Amino acid sequence: MGERDREDPHRAARRRGQGELEGQVLGALSAAAGPVTAAWVQDRLGGDLAYTTVVTILTRLLAKDAVSRERRGRSFVWTPTADVAGLAARKMRRLLDGERDREAVLASFVTALPPGDEQVLRALLEAAHPAGAAHPGADGDGPGPGGTGTRSGGTGA
Repeated sequence: MGERDREDPHRAARRRGQGELEGQVLGALSAAAGPVTAAWVQDRLGGDLAYTTVVTILTRLLAKDAVSRERRGRSFVWTPTADVAGLAARKMRRLLDGERDREAVLASFVTALPPGDEQVLRALLEAAHPAGAAHPGADGDGPGPGGTGTRSGGTGA
């Protein structure tokens, strides 16, 4: 730590958790009335971040399809295409897609949920797939809830 950092406790900012900065940048963009510059985002986040850091985070969010950008003059303006919850959901899907045994990962995730979260998940699944509506796995013809990937009552031929 440099001499200046010891003199000014505000200079030595705490290290942010993984994804926390992305969430803060996305939150700032969501609060904007329209497309904004990286300098605008930097200013909204308190200015303790280097401009290049803000641009790096925006570029990472662009790669994740969480923001879009448009050239305006010699720089870009940025617009959110997802909110913080959408970004977290994308991360969860990406992690799940990277696993070999999806069913085991989902089972482990669901069984570890506290009762309140389990009820929220049940309600969301029911809203997404109301009783009687066709969805993958509902008739045993795919790898979905209750499905084994083979047709019930058939020989598979």
